[in-house]
Amino acid sequence: MGSSGCSTSNSSGDTTTTATAEQTATAQATSQAPQPPTADKKPKTLTTHGHTRTDNYYWLNERENPDVIDYLNEENDYTKKIMAHTEALQQKLFDEIVARIKQTDESVPYKRNGYFYYTRYEAGKEYPIYARKKGALSASEEITLNANERAEGNSYYAAAGMSVSPDNRLLAFGEDTVSRRQYTLRIKDLSTGQLLPDRIPNTTGSAVWANDNKTIFYTMKDAALRSFKIFSHTLGTPSSQDKEVYHEADETYGTFVYKTKSEKYIIIGSSSTMAQEFRFVDAAKPNSSFKVIQPRERGLEYSVDHFGNNFYIRTNKDGATNFKLVQTPVTNTGKANWKDVIPHRADVFLEETEIFKEYLVLQERKNGLTQLRIKKWNDPKTDYYVDFGEETYTANISMNPEFDSQVLRYGYSSLTTPNSTYDINMQTKKKTLLKEQVVVGDFNKENYEAKRIYATAKDGTKVPISLVYRKGLKLDGNNPTLLYAYGSYGITMNPSFNATRLSLLDRGFVYAIAHIRGGQEMGRQWYEDGKLLKKKNTFTDFVDCSEYLIEQKYTNTNKLFAQGGSAGGLLMGAVVNMRPDLYKGVHAAVPFVDVVTTMLDTSIPLTTGEFDEWGNPADKKYYDYMLSYSPYDNVEAKEYPNMLVTTGLHDSQVQYFEPAKWVAKLRELKTDNNILLLHTNMEAGHGGASGRFRPYKETALQYAFFLTLAGVEDL
Repeated sequence: MGSSGCSTSNSSGDTTTTATAEQTATAQATSQAPQPPTADKKPKTLTTHGHTRTDNYYWLNERENPDVIDYLNEENDYTKKIMAHTEALQQKLFDEIVARIKQTDESVPYKRNGYFYYTRYEAGKEYPIYARKKGALSASEEITLNANERAEGNSYYAAAGMSVSPDNRLLAFGEDTVSRRQYTLRIKDLSTGQLLPDRIPNTTGSAVWANDNKTIFYTMKDAALRSFKIFSHTLGTPSSQDKEVYHEADETYGTFVYKTKSEKYIIIGSSSTMAQEFRFVDAAKPNSSFKVIQPRERGLEYSVDHFGNNFYIRTNKDGATNFKLVQTPVTNTGKANWKDVIPHRADVFLEETEIFKEYLVLQERKNGLTQLRIKKWNDPKTDYYVDFGEETYTANISMNPEFDSQVLRYGYSSLTTPNSTYDINMQTKKKTLLKEQVVVGDFNKENYEAKRIYATAKDGTKVPISLVYRKGLKLDGNNPTLLYAYGSYGITMNPSFNATRLSLLDRGFVYAIAHIRGGQEMGRQWYEDGKLLKKKNTFTDFVDCSEYLIEQKYTNTNKLFAQGGSAGGLLMGAVVNMRPDLYKGVHAAVPFVDVVTTMLDTSIPLTTGEFDEWGNPADKKYYDYMLSYSPYDNVEAKEYPNMLVTTGLHDSQVQYFEPAKWVAKLRELKTDNNILLLHTNMEAGHGGASGRFRPYKETALQYAFFLTLAGVEDL
């Protein structure tokens, strides 16, 4: 393995043997230009269903192989050299992005069990400080955890799952110092500030307290990083003595544990793409046996909360594609006893519920936009919707731990309105803005315009596109435009504010989100129409949105850029194989591009739980379909756009070797002279660098890539 030179040809058509001065200068410049690394080809044959594929770069999955690390470092060095001319621009971008962040800042406090909890940041510090005040906001501050102190000496640090015991004395939290989302649980005595000796490795990072203040329930991960067992731990005892209370043996399911808002029950859930199962125990009797609420059935999805004498269940039972809300007595929980509270509606997707003593709040989605609906339990006439007043926006139920409250806290944002936290008095309907994200500098949201347009897919489906740009935009087909999408797992890409992207908007970019099938923007069916044997709708929707932006004179093929990450990186890989001519440049972040090989390998994290998303290639029907779009398998000798591919060595969700192999194969086969860059963060995982500011170094690289290709290189 090592670097190799690129062959060059005389494109002038001059067949004379005497080179001109211009040709000589060009040849010298080419020979002096950084040359891309070339990965060694070590053919490995993979045979499934009688079909054989040859993978020349399979060996790159050997994480401990020094040659693999050398190759990744060579690619990083090549990226640095190719982007060297943008270093000043990258620094400028990083500085202005960080400059917009209010350095000393804190979240809006929420009240739980007599304390006000909040998170704050100190100027120049990378990590949050978690704190609380007893009884009133005027009380003295108690720091529950200073992540800056815990992070010292680690190149990566993440704290998760902050959970305070019912007596307010102990804090359980998880720590990850590798970025593989394998957390070690720790317990802190908040009265002394000391950590207890209890230490539980390889968890999901969160713990649930029983009401005895000494028993916690937590989730353990297996070798493939699947959440597969629930244990109970008694404080002060070795973790080796912990009691296994549940084992999820089905590899297509993951398990988790939580406490109902009422604090009455501890719930263990098991979930796959197509079904869920829940069991419960009285939180005051943690050593009792868990009881199943409703046994799993393929196709039956449900989730559980508690109020009074009933469990409240959001479910798709009886063909409720967009879900409905039912109730069932705690003493008789099977589905035969489920009674509708909020019936199914074909045009309204029920996303979430929040239960209060007097009120029920529904988070619904209609025509692609979130709505918050409030109703009083004993007075149906109070049913009303919160008015938001913008054409395209996002809203969500926020932290509401207090059961007996007339106030709903919710979050609000749009492409032009910074993230905001509101309280609404559900009785009087009075809204109070508690905080709007501060954007430091000369930001004025009135300088920007947001709108929603609809592209028509090849099959006639209307696909929403959310847009934002500086006012005064001319539809002359000459605007640099960045089109982003995800389109998998039923995850909705909401049109929310991001101060970072101002660095593109203020340089003339249009930013667009394609709400393609595979998400749930337009209801559950939108998801169903973009997975399994309909997955290609996701890719063709994105292509159709791209063509529509060009048709409507927002941009042109020389100024259109595309971006997606993880499953959205799969999207990028698919569309550059399908329509490479549409894009000037593409950023694929942590891209899931080797679909068939990964889904055939059940030892790889997340594989088994995703058969209902992509299909199981052990079934030839799915094998053939997945093979027809898998980006890695469909790379061919043709021209590709300029591409930046980013990944993390410790990624637990999309292993680093998928993008590494993809880039190696693209280098081998592509026929163009466009830029192809692979940047691997050697210290991070799926989410990139940790901290408040450091991740923006990578954002600056991405933006510099777009801006220079668009011909916008101002400093």
